[in-house]
Amino acid sequence: MTVRVVRLGTARASAEGTRIGTVRRPPRGVPKAEFASQNWYDVWFPLLAPSAETVKFGQAAETAAQWQAFKKKYRAEMAAPEPARSIELLAALSQHSNFSVGCYCEQEERCHRSVLRELLKEQGANLAA
Repeated sequence: MTVRVVRLGTARASAEGTRIGTVRRPPRGVPKAEFASQNWYDVWFPLLAPSAETVKFGQAAETAAQWQAFKKKYRAEMAAPEPARSIELLAALSQHSNFSVGCYCEQEERCHRSVLRELLKEQGANLAA
């Protein structure tokens, strides 16, 4: 069993399981009834998305130092009790179920999902390659 970290809106992997959208906002122009059928997500879980302020900070990051500052801000948000417990829960579920978490960003290395991957790994999640 594994958790995959994916780009929302892409084709699903075989046996991917439930797709969880860890984004602040739903996809624009897509009816709610079509989120899953269009491979966006099955369940929306904005608690694990960066705050609007932190998203803007990350999108504006142009240097490695600025990106590191974004990561630090996002990690601080995820250290709050509710997000931290949610990450712990997902890590535990990854031992028994296939599912994925994701965001819309094209490049994972410049997206909060890269940090979410690290956080899940630190909690012992079984991550797909």
